[in-house]
Amino acid sequence: MSRSATLALQPALPPILSDNNRLRIFSGSANVPLAEEVSRYLGLDLGPMIRKSFADSELYVQIQESIRGCDVYLIQPCSRPANDRFMELLIMIDACRRASARQITAVIPYYCYARADRKTAGRESIAAKLVANLITEAGAHRILAMDLHSAQIQGYFDIPFDHVYGTPVLIDYLCRKNLGDLVVVSPDVGGVARARAFAKKLDDAPLAIVDKRRQAHNVAEVMNLIGDVKGKTAVLVDDMIDTAGTIVEAARVLRREGARQIYACATHAVFSEPAIARLSSGELEEVIVTNTIPIPESNQFEQLRVLSVANLIGEAIWRIHEDNSVSSMFR
Repeated sequence: MSRSATLALQPALPPILSDNNRLRIFSGSANVPLAEEVSRYLGLDLGPMIRKSFADSELYVQIQESIRGCDVYLIQPCSRPANDRFMELLIMIDACRRASARQITAVIPYYCYARADRKTAGRESIAAKLVANLITEAGAHRILAMDLHSAQIQGYFDIPFDHVYGTPVLIDYLCRKNLGDLVVVSPDVGGVARARAFAKKLDDAPLAIVDKRRQAHNVAEVMNLIGDVKGKTAVLVDDMIDTAGTIVEAARVLRREGARQIYACATHAVFSEPAIARLSSGELEEVIVTNTIPIPESNQFEQLRVLSVANLIGEAIWRIHEDNSVSSMFR
């Protein structure tokens, strides 16, 4: 039998295991279950790494295998406690750089300080830009992030930046529920572009906007609704839910205007106090979020539905590694 025939009989390696097995996935401590799901999607194991804190709270990271010449992906959402998670990410990047990784991609499902993306008053920091500078200086070659609070944060980086969205996962869940007669609602004027894009993917569902404005100091906010929700199923869409004040206030307006059912969708479940009490108060049929941020048992409630974005992130990593388009995932 010829050599070419012998090779033809051998099973082809999965694409992800080609290129001399150069792909490595490591996880910070912020969301290990998500990183494990991503690794399973790619058919890999998480890379071994020591992570620990000294008595004075300083962090220590050591990579436990050779990554010389490898393409390394570090999965670390910078959620609560944000400063510790972010510092751990920087130390992981530095450790990989000093271990001679060929390319280091910081996979940040939740980007911290994203709301500090511009100056709204004098003498204040643009912390989102500072975070970008520190990640780049630490040695990252590329960023993969999900649902930035402000899309312009991509422009703060001078290295390649891939921005993916949790929208496909949320929309797939809503479509499987067969709700019917939907109207997509932005809980504030600032989220109109996000809600419009969401509505377009739901067969061009109609759009409504909750307009919130304060007439003067110490005067209650006036909530107005732009659009028709009467008798319809309203889907509130935002990038994150923090204290849940905006979402729940918007839900009350929708109830007042005759909405039949109200669902809330967001990628990032930040859930700062008093979010759980507000979200479980009965204003919403369901609160649909993803697992970019781990949700402890103490923050679970009856209306909560958590969807996984692991396959989405895993597919993005595979496409980056294979030099394919990531943006085409959302067309």
